[in-house]
Amino acid sequence: MLTIPEMLDPQTLRKLHMDEVLLGRFGDSMTRLGLNLLVAVFILVITFWAAGWAASIVRRAIARVHALNPDPTLQSFCASLARYLVIVAGLIAVLQQLGVQATSIIALLGAASLAIGLALQGALSNVAAGVMILLFRPYRVGDLIETGGKQGVVQGLDLFTTELATPDNVKIVAPNSKVFGDVILNYSYHAQRRVDVVFKVPLSVDLVAVLQRLRDRVENDPRVRQDPAPLIEVLDLSELFAQAAVRAWTSREDFAAVKTDLMLAAMLLSRDPERELPPPRPSNAKNPSPPMPGDPGHHLLEGVAHRIRARAAARKPKPPAKK
Repeated sequence: MLTIPEMLDPQTLRKLHMDEVLLGRFGDSMTRLGLNLLVAVFILVITFWAAGWAASIVRRAIARVHALNPDPTLQSFCASLARYLVIVAGLIAVLQQLGVQATSIIALLGAASLAIGLALQGALSNVAAGVMILLFRPYRVGDLIETGGKQGVVQGLDLFTTELATPDNVKIVAPNSKVFGDVILNYSYHAQRRVDVVFKVPLSVDLVAVLQRLRDRVENDPRVRQDPAPLIEVLDLSELFAQAAVRAWTSREDFAAVKTDLMLAAMLLSRDPERELPPPRPSNAKNPSPPMPGDPGHHLLEGVAHRIRARAAARKPKPPAKK
């Protein structure tokens, strides 16, 4: 009786052997692929964990460096940059684990970067300017700046644009490339600012008395810093008037109120050096504007109102005397 192998010819046996080899190779390939997939998933999980850990480390490090003056924008930018760098490195490791060569990945990324860079030149220039602004910090969110002829408070700052709010509450969105490439005036950078008020005094008015009254005014104003001391000087003389200036240092919060107060005081005293002025308002006043007609108590134009009332009373006809 013949056995099964004896019933098969050599060619059939050879085919069976090849099928067995192919099946074994397929099984080995699937086993390696499964192991590579498991390792790739493990690398991916570790990558996202390491990205979050690196972002938190960078955020805490920047917070410690800028402990006295924290900068949330810089912290967020650097943390995001660290997170994305770790994620890119992890994805390259995952592709290598799956059999993709790193040289092919780098070549593909280089070609894609070149194409994207040529298509988005303006956007990339804004990104580069945004990175420079975030690193050098010429201004921060909340600062009052002027750039490109526009003035406003910085409301937002990202890699592409800077958002400003003007004093009359108009939203301005400026590309970072234009902001960083232009002159930037930051009015909020220093804690103190100097108020410069230039005014004219007619030659018919006692110039020395006007300057003395202004000196007393700035020396008794609690908003004006006495170190550096206020400066009052004569700038120019002509046939009709003398040009003078008062320069006083104050905090940036009181700059507008002090300047308005000194401008009004200089204008009124240049007409009447004997005019009585109200005391300056404190820094924490709810209404920092100088007193105006209608305010309770003494105000800047009280002398004018008194003269108007006196003239009206003089013009009023007197009642006939009783016999």
